[in-house]
Amino acid sequence: MADEQRLLVEAVDDVTVVTFKDKKILDEAVIQEVGDQLFSLVDKQYKTRLLLNFENVEYLSSAALGKLITLNKRVKEENGELKLCNIIPEIYEVFRITKLNRLFEIYEEMEQAVRRFKRREA
Repeated sequence: MADEQRLLVEAVDDVTVVTFKDKKILDEAVIQEVGDQLFSLVDKQYKTRLLLNFENVEYLSSAALGKLITLNKRVKEENGELKLCNIIPEIYEVFRITKLNRLFEIYEEMEQAVRRFKRREA
């Protein structure tokens, strides 16, 4: 089903918090839908302060990581910020091995990450 919303999007202060609904982001079609929905936030809704909440995600493919890298680049082109939170240790290990933990700001908790956005405004 192509129009299924795979993301829960909510505003917390001036940060757009995006929570993934899927436990597994492995399938190419799912990755494409997630990517399209994320890019739509930036390109069509002009949301450039994004926090991706991985609290429901148990599996993530390398193709999904590629989408995140592209999304990060797109957000930066718009002078925005992209942060990640609630990543389980098994997935964080993939970020560490691929050195993506250096590319992305990753926080344990959503509240902590949201505060990090605000601090930059002052």
